[in-house]
Amino acid sequence: MNDPASVRDAPEKLFVTHFDDLMPPTLITRSKDEVVAFREEYKDIIVKPLYGNGGAGVFRLQPGDQNLASLLELFADIYREPVMVQRYIPQVRQGDKRIILIDGEVAGAINRVPAEGEARSNMHVGGRAEISTLTKRDQEICDRLGPELKKRGLIFVGIDVIGDYLTEINVTSPTGIQEIDRFDGANLAGLVWDAIEGRL
Repeated sequence: MNDPASVRDAPEKLFVTHFDDLMPPTLITRSKDEVVAFREEYKDIIVKPLYGNGGAGVFRLQPGDQNLASLLELFADIYREPVMVQRYIPQVRQGDKRIILIDGEVAGAINRVPAEGEARSNMHVGGRAEISTLTKRDQEICDRLGPELKKRGLIFVGIDVIGDYLTEINVTSPTGIQEIDRFDGANLAGLVWDAIEGRL
């Protein structure tokens, strides 16, 4: 349903960098020295594979954690691509909001709350879905992204927002529509098909 060329050109963790002013401080690199310097500046960080999904391979390194060097060695052995490093956003404890946009317009949202002792909010690793509404900041982010998504033919998109920050733009298989339908009584699948038919 999404334009294939646009899907190819919009990997989740790279496409979001087109809107870097909406993101938390972020580094994409293969350099251990750059990661160390980033950590010295921001202290509490998230390290994740550039092309990972579903929360796989996402690590939080708090100040004093001595595993950074070993973790980077492990990533270098497993992944060919650079790593993504971001400043940890404490508001994730209140939830990681998944907002679904259909043809550039907001269709619904859920809040995914991490399990106790877990840094990841993905539902298949224990995150809990809660009903959610958009804040003024959420709407500002959606207003920025919507026209670009529509222009690229990205009909069905899920974006992730933690606190005031955009963290990912998911264009391959955004999850959350079942939960939104359950909470809101919506029919997002129907809206997606309406948008597809509207482009024919």
